[in-house]
Amino acid sequence: MRIDYHRAFPAASRAMVGLEQAVAASGLEPGLLELVKMRASQLNGCAYCLDMHSKDARARGEDEQRLHVLAAWREAPFYSRRERAALAWCESLTLLPQTGAPDDVYEQVRAELAEEEIVALTLAIVAINGWNRFAVGFRSPVGDYVSAHSRATAEP
Repeated sequence: MRIDYHRAFPAASRAMVGLEQAVAASGLEPGLLELVKMRASQLNGCAYCLDMHSKDARARGEDEQRLHVLAAWREAPFYSRRERAALAWCESLTLLPQTGAPDDVYEQVRAELAEEEIVALTLAIVAINGWNRFAVGFRSPVGDYVSAHSRATAEP
């Protein structure tokens, strides 16, 4: 790790966590959010966040097949219209210099989500792109993350 950014500037981590808390309180489905976080992390090449969000998605009950083909979601029949709209919006905003957030993608997300949900989804995309930049830029170590959503194993 280049810098332990949590220790070096705790206010930055608190600010990022604040974004996550606002998104969590929005009512957007956790599974949809995990897919969006994974897709942005794929586009940004963030192994740390892919490790984290694949584990979180699995712990929340996400189907393995949907996770395996997420990079090719357009060609896979496993995603709902709502998820497709969210993934398209995620790609559009993550690749903003190339896409310019086109009207057809906005209209797709607008047809599937309420205005408040679109704003919350956009904030989720802003947050994961920020986390990706911290993790990639500072070389967060990959592999040790344990999901807080994992079911505790019961003692016999």
